[in-house]
Amino acid sequence: MKPLYHMACYSLALVWIFTGLTSIFFAPEVGFDILAQAQITGMLAQVAVYGGGGLDIVLGLWLMTRYALKYCCLIQIVTICTYSILLTFIDASFWLHPFGPVTKNLPIVVLITWLYQVDKEA
Repeated sequence: MKPLYHMACYSLALVWIFTGLTSIFFAPEVGFDILAQAQITGMLAQVAVYGGGGLDIVLGLWLMTRYALKYCCLIQIVTICTYSILLTFIDASFWLHPFGPVTKNLPIVVLITWLYQVDKEA
């Protein structure tokens, strides 16, 4: 189980870090466009896009350290649920998007829950 545990930690970390880097450096306009649909613009949109990207990177780095992993897992789940709820209110059609930007969150939460459960066993 130990190799699977490490692969789960590192693969989730990659998702968080890559998402954060993409949000901040590679395609911040995507986040701004989504927020504009909810009339969130200006400084608030910048805080949301760059703050969310920063949070994603921090979560990924935290996962890589595996320090206080159970707490990290809880923060990840809260973050994913918050993002999913906000995106649902902004544009519920993301649930039906062919690339599954929201539906992919369900198996990710399951993987995070598994990590939470096996943390001290691995």
